[in-house]
Amino acid sequence: MEPSTITLIIIGITLILYVSERIPIATTSIIACLAFALTGVIPFSDAFAGFGNDVVFLIMGMMIVGSALYETGVAQLVGKTIVSLVGASVRLFSATIIVASVGIGVFLNNSATAALMLPIAASAIAASKGVLSKKNTFMMVGIAVCISGGIALVGSPPNLIAHAFLVEHDYGGFSFFELGKFGLPVMFLALAFFLTIGMKLQKKVFNFPETADAAPTAKEEAPRSKVKMCLSVAILAFCIVGLIGEWWRPGIVAMIGAALCVVTGCISQKKVFQKMDWTTVVIMGCSFAFAHALDQSGAGRMIAGGMISILGENLTPWLLLSALTLITMILTNFMSSTAAASMLVPIAAFAAIEVGFDVRAAVMIIAVAANIGYATPVSTPPMTMTLPAGYRFMDYVKVGGLFNLLAFLLVVALIPIMFAL
Repeated sequence: MEPSTITLIIIGITLILYVSERIPIATTSIIACLAFALTGVIPFSDAFAGFGNDVVFLIMGMMIVGSALYETGVAQLVGKTIVSLVGASVRLFSATIIVASVGIGVFLNNSATAALMLPIAASAIAASKGVLSKKNTFMMVGIAVCISGGIALVGSPPNLIAHAFLVEHDYGGFSFFELGKFGLPVMFLALAFFLTIGMKLQKKVFNFPETADAAPTAKEEAPRSKVKMCLSVAILAFCIVGLIGEWWRPGIVAMIGAALCVVTGCISQKKVFQKMDWTTVVIMGCSFAFAHALDQSGAGRMIAGGMISILGENLTPWLLLSALTLITMILTNFMSSTAAASMLVPIAAFAAIEVGFDVRAAVMIIAVAANIGYATPVSTPPMTMTLPAGYRFMDYVKVGGLFNLLAFLLVVALIPIMFAL
């Protein structure tokens, strides 16, 4: 049997297990990695190489920094401030947390933004005395953070991959906010969605008990150390400046920040292991195996090339860009958006050259589409990081999937306007 066929079978079975949740998602991911290795689709070293990926260390490091902000009381202070400003209005809180997530995410990698915003949201929820809930907030924050990744050049790895490809091949890279011509309209769509039908849909779909944090002990309720609060904020500032300034690899910056949090006593090592969301870490580490399998077996190119060839000979620029958007969005929902962009950017460029269309536009739409994957918890790190709210796989499909469809339709509608077709 051809490696590409084996890959598609393994991915198909994995998706069924993801949807049914008969086996925990993290365990299913590990089994899929083992299957790729045992069938010879990819070497064993590649199957689990994702655990050494820079993105995994970025997520872990920023999770620790976010937990330190929570432990020192900074996140609670910000959360209480938000609640005091918006009062008991769920809609005003939703609008505020979406805009804040996007605003911060413009200057940070989306994984780092999620690691910061989710503890802040949790603190606001705790301060609301039952008015707000994790299950009706976390997925919304995850989606908002994903949207922020599609506004600025530094927002997500797919943007940088597309930019680097264009620069390397002399097509001209993106300006800092160029992708925002698609990203900002998607943000306004999110506001409209989550303040109306999305709010009602969440209440209907998320019918499971609210996941409550452990009750605070007397020690945790005691006055916080202002010195440690200042230290945790300073460490966060270091991470933000380091990530924006690209001093070192993002994972290194995040792990330095994490180490400083422990060394300065902002959070104990014991708390680090207790607070770490290991499910998120395992799923992200395993997700890169899917990318390796799709790439090395040829299944990814077969899927993308097949979908493009189906469109026929009379391929218009709008139809090409719409097809690329659809392909990228689908793959992003089931594998790393970074890997999807790496695989599809050259394919998009080749397709554009074949039909005599603007290569720069074709590559840009890959970056745009790689940031609109909200239908599964494995689509992007920010969506994976919302799992502690207690969501099931199908919860993402029902709520995130509907918004995903609306975002896709909006992007497709904007294509002829933004590219003057």
